[in-house]
Parts: sequence; structure tokens; C-alpha cells
Amino acid sequence: MKKLLTILMVLAVEFAVCACGTSPINSTVNNTQSTGNWEAQLTGGTGEASLLNFVVTFSVVNGGPLYIQGVSFLNQSSCFSNGLNVTSQNGTASFTTSNAGQVTGTLKLTVNSSTNGSVLALTGQLTGTSNGTNTTIGTLSNGVVVGTWNLKPGATATNCNPGSGNFVMCQGVATCSTTPALVDHL
Repeated sequence: MKKLLTILMVLAVEFAVCACGTSPINSTVNNTQSTGNWEAQLTGGTGEASLLNFVVTFSVVNGGPLYIQGVSFLNQSSCFSNGLNVTSQNGTASFTTSNAGQVTGTLKLTVNSSTNGSVLALTGQLTGTSNGTNTTIGTLSNGVVVGTWNLKPGATATNCNPGSGNFVMCQGVATCSTTPALVDHL
């Protein structure tokens, strides 16, 4: 009985040692970050709610909050004026990176107006590429978020009606296209 127990213990130790040096082929690397400007183009909405394109500057490491440095609306509207006029903004990004460097996940962003209380909420699917490895933090590139937006006008937002629609947000580019292929991805 002692020999059998000893043999089983040796086998258990051998399995444990062999397992330490291997990793699954399809494991993910959760160490990608993004820093910089993203331009958002919104489609849908009517009247003033159709003028909500903006640039947001943030940094994020997977699974964490968006550290937002600023939001600037590109168009003048009664819902949000152009320039910096937000009292608060918050969001999160949750994404994974495959061993091949493909990034997929979600991004949520909420922007509140400092002048009239309007609230713009965006939720979308994030894709991109990363140069990260199991031991290094990679940088997200070619990032695109495609999703839906919802606007709740503030109490003093005249001529601003509730609205909703689709959006595309691109990382670090001067223009961001709402091409049918991206919008069809919704």
C-alpha cells in the first residue's frame, strides 16, 4: 500500500511539473493599452441631436476605466456646444488580445454637458491590433468602435430632442468614415 501511495505521489508531482512549462495555444494576452485621440461620428437623430460628432482624448489599460483628458464637440448645437463644455465624462473598455495580436471587446462612454445637463451615452464593439506579448504591455493600433448612441437632453437644452442612432469611433485619425461595412457590423 505504501508503494502504491508513493507511486501515485510521484506521478502527481510529475504531472504538476510538466504542466508548469506549457500554455494553451488559444490563450489570450490581456495587456494592451491605448492613449490618444479618438474621433466619433454619429448617424441618426434629428435636428440638433444629429450634430453630435466629437473628439475624445483618453488612455486605458484593458478592463479599466477610461482616463479621459477631454471631449470636444465639432459642431455647434443646442445639445452640446462645440469646444470643451462637459462637466463629467466616464467610461470603460474591456477587451482581450489574442496571441495573434487581434483585439476585440467593448467600450462604453458617457458625456454630460456643463451648460444644459444633456447626457450622451455610447456603447460599442471595439476592434484593433496590438503588439503586446505575454510579458509586455502592447499598444492598441487601428482601433475602431462601432455601436449605438443615446441622447437625453438636459432640462435647459432648448431645441434639443432625445435621439439615438449608430456611431463609429476611430483611433488617431483625422476623419472617421461611417462606411456601410462598419455600420452593417452592428
